[in-house]
Amino acid sequence: MFQLLSIAKLQRTCFSAILLVIKHMNPFLKNFVIIIVIFLVLGGLFSISYLPSEEVPIIPITQLVSDINQDKVSKITVSGDVLDIVYKDSKKSVSEKETGVSYVQNLTELGADPEKLSSIEAEVKTPSPSVWSWLSPILIFGILPLLVFGIFFWMIFKQTKGGAMQTFDFTKSRARLFGTEGKSKDKIFFTDVAGLKEAKEELIEIVDFLKSPKKYLAMGAKIPRGVLLLGSAGIGKTLLARAVAGEANVPFFSISGSEFVEMFVGVGSARVRDLFQTAKKHSPAIIFIDELDAIGRHRGAGIGGGHDEREQTLNQILVEMDGFERENNVIVMAATNRGDILDPALLRPGRFDRKIVLDPPDVRDREDILKIHSKQKPMGSDVNLREIAERTPGFSGADLANIANEAALMAARKNKTQINQPEFLEAIEKVLLGPERKSHILSKKEKGIAAIHEAGHALVSSSFFGSEPIRKISIIARGMAAGYTLQMPSEEKRIKSKTEFLAEMATLLGGYSAERLAFKEITTGASNDLIRASDLARKLVKEYGMSALGPVSFGEKDDMVFLGREISEQRNYSEKVASEIDGEVDKFIRSAEKQATSILTKKRKLLDKLAKTLMEKETIEREEFEKIIKKG
Repeated sequence: MFQLLSIAKLQRTCFSAILLVIKHMNPFLKNFVIIIVIFLVLGGLFSISYLPSEEVPIIPITQLVSDINQDKVSKITVSGDVLDIVYKDSKKSVSEKETGVSYVQNLTELGADPEKLSSIEAEVKTPSPSVWSWLSPILIFGILPLLVFGIFFWMIFKQTKGGAMQTFDFTKSRARLFGTEGKSKDKIFFTDVAGLKEAKEELIEIVDFLKSPKKYLAMGAKIPRGVLLLGSAGIGKTLLARAVAGEANVPFFSISGSEFVEMFVGVGSARVRDLFQTAKKHSPAIIFIDELDAIGRHRGAGIGGGHDEREQTLNQILVEMDGFERENNVIVMAATNRGDILDPALLRPGRFDRKIVLDPPDVRDREDILKIHSKQKPMGSDVNLREIAERTPGFSGADLANIANEAALMAARKNKTQINQPEFLEAIEKVLLGPERKSHILSKKEKGIAAIHEAGHALVSSSFFGSEPIRKISIIARGMAAGYTLQMPSEEKRIKSKTEFLAEMATLLGGYSAERLAFKEITTGASNDLIRASDLARKLVKEYGMSALGPVSFGEKDDMVFLGREISEQRNYSEKVASEIDGEVDKFIRSAEKQATSILTKKRKLLDKLAKTLMEKETIEREEFEKIIKKG
């Protein structure tokens, strides 16, 4: 028994070690090792099955004669020539008689006492041939090896077939299917998309055309070939496409532009063909290509020439959308935030017939977006989504979703059961400027510089009629800034005048001028303000035509496609004009600096008072700031 337990324990240990090694092997070697393991297991099982359950000693027949004469034997069982002996003390042994002679005759001839022999219980068994005696060799040496090798070669062929199929699948489209035949746990509908009213109206018409094309065809109308969604990052292009997938009762194939192009030549165009063929089989259907600029950039501008893989993929898309074979029941939707660099062939009628521009949400849309993102969150009674919407001009839908999520995270960190207004207001600042840097403690001197700097921004801004109201002034470090002044417009503005630009430049230089006026010294704190002011002044001259040079736009941007964005500018003006441009930029900067210095000089006491209050409280809200201005 001990021997059996030792063998079983050894086999379990070996089996565990082999399994651990198999995990880190390649598939072919893994299959080979599995076959070896099967051989070892089967060998172990057979070795266990053939081990005797109890060891019985074998004695010579002369020893049996001696034991009989000593009256030790209780029973003898005869099975052929084998004698199974049971002693009176319950011990057992085995012996063997001569062939062709009865066991009584054989024992008597060897000197056994006939009387004692006759007193022993005797049993004669006729041996019958066992099935396993001839079946076991056939199974072990015939059928079992054939079976094992058959399983081994089947696994090898299966793996080879799978590799071949993967090779053929390499040119298959990676598009994901939604809609009637696809499955999606979280479907989006137009009611889940706030704002974008005009864009939704255009897309509702597309969905309606696919659902009931007869009423449009009766008027002679043709289904649009393509719909291009244009807008800045996070504006809701992909979300709107998901809403189309949720509304339409047709298959919706979604794929990213980068999923077409691989390092192997011809794969991209093959995937495009496969995608359109699959969509035609499921027609009417919609194909959505996200980030179209990954493959739709202007051809001929890169370094690959006409044989560039990306350009070959674009060529195939052009042919599929409006080539010799026209399929009227497949609409192509695409989204990009770089519509200026797309190839003109994509934008012509017959390909992307409709170009839908998605604008940033206004204050009402932002409030609706916040309501959607706040549905599943426990909101406090003091939460004013309108105020949050007013404090987030220019924010996209993704930014607003991030604000709602950050507010929820802050409330959870404070172990609160509801989200209140302070969490939302703090989330706005975190998204705008970064997290509060509590470990970054300013010295008293640095605090004084930061206070004067931010007070200068706020004071200059409030001195201009119609300027944006100051929402908050703080000298608590956030992100890379040692302090900040938040201005939030009271209304949405699509157009800005020259006067407003000049006021903005003076406000940007207010911190710089305040530092020089108060400390007779300039610090690095104004570096970002100077960059923004210089960039604005250059735009006034070169792009907006608001300088003495007149209504002329200077400079042509050159798209370096292979580097991903424009990095250079071609001059379409002479060196003399370049010098004049520099002169005009310098005039704008000098004028803004002079204006800011003049305002701060006149209101020097108010500047010091504002800076002192900031030093004491570190943060000044709008109401307190307006009180200080009125008293000053």
